[in-house]
Amino acid sequence: MLLADVIPTLQLAIGPVILISGVGLIILSLTNRFGRIIDRTRQLSVEYRNSSNSDHLRILSELKILTLRAKVIRNSNFLAVLSVLFVSFIIIGLFGSALYHFNMTYLLITLFISSIVSLIGSLSLFIYDLELSLKAIWIELPKAISQSESD
Repeated sequence: MLLADVIPTLQLAIGPVILISGVGLIILSLTNRFGRIIDRTRQLSVEYRNSSNSDHLRILSELKILTLRAKVIRNSNFLAVLSVLFVSFIIIGLFGSALYHFNMTYLLITLFISSIVSLIGSLSLFIYDLELSLKAIWIELPKAISQSESD
């Protein structure tokens, strides 16, 4: 097989590679959010141990939301990684199809649809996490207001 025979396959593989790059940035963002959620959970756990009983309910409410957010972000991250895996299989399939002259059209279409569905699921969970983060702020807000009024 000559290089000229492989060039069209390389050109076909550029689109999926760009998709991997874009989803990689989403994974980076999700991983950073997950880390911040874990850090905030640890901070609130220490605050819970050192607080009075009157603050326990507020802190527990925040911790419940943070736990849910951690699960949502974990699932979102999983779906984003799954999307990248599907795209990686597409690239392998493209080259396998070109090298061995297999007709893998339906498999490649199925992998592409699976990748996009996984990405849509990941982004939907990401949006849900943004909504949950606002709930946590509304729990924290009364404490911040009461502290500013006492100063």
